[in-house]
Amino acid sequence: MKEKPDAAPDTGVISVNRAIGLLEAFSVQDGYLSLAELSRRTGLHKTTVLRIARTLATHQYLVYREDGAWRLGPASGWLGARYQASFDVTASVEPVLQELSKLSGESSTFFVREGNARICLYRVEGPQAIRFHIRVGQVLPLEKGSPGQVILAFTGAPGPAFDSIRRKGYYISLGERDADVASVSAPVYGVNWQLLGAISISGPLTRLPKKKLEAFAETLVGKANQLSIALGGKRAVTLAR
Repeated sequence: MKEKPDAAPDTGVISVNRAIGLLEAFSVQDGYLSLAELSRRTGLHKTTVLRIARTLATHQYLVYREDGAWRLGPASGWLGARYQASFDVTASVEPVLQELSKLSGESSTFFVREGNARICLYRVEGPQAIRFHIRVGQVLPLEKGSPGQVILAFTGAPGPAFDSIRRKGYYISLGERDADVASVSAPVYGVNWQLLGAISISGPLTRLPKKKLEAFAETLVGKANQLSIALGGKRAVTLAR
């Protein structure tokens, strides 16, 4: 397999891009990956993969197995933990999500914005056997789905659709990002009235029609307000009547 050509100068440091690409080659389902598989997924020559992997292993971002396979190391987990800790909201967010899941019988999630995407920072799975799975740390589009629409609306995105979200104080999504998933989201604020993220209730569209999500909206906004106060913000928003 041929190596990918060197990146253009404005795309960053080539060696760093390759190292990040190697770490991103692992999916959430992967345990160990062989050198050949890492080479295939990254498009890099085996010797290049091996050189980068050994360097990452010295810093515990990768771990080597005697048969030649590699897995993510403890330092990779530490990065995720540090990312979560930078928000310092665990003690407040998780109990609220647990309450929402208990009240709704569905999964509850807290998303934050990172650039032009949203990231699942915390999640509590609902008790139902059939549910929509999303992992902590997963990156999703900002422009599709109720959490992203709420984040955009309450960070000042212009337009009638976002004006409507701001008036209502919540947003319902029916199959926007995934044809089988429905959700309702509301904004959460931190210190100095700064939007921190969005909390949502989500589940299969077959189980969550619009009327049911509308019935959850008042509870969701109430919990969002509760969370905003706990995190040092003001009351979030009130439902439009």
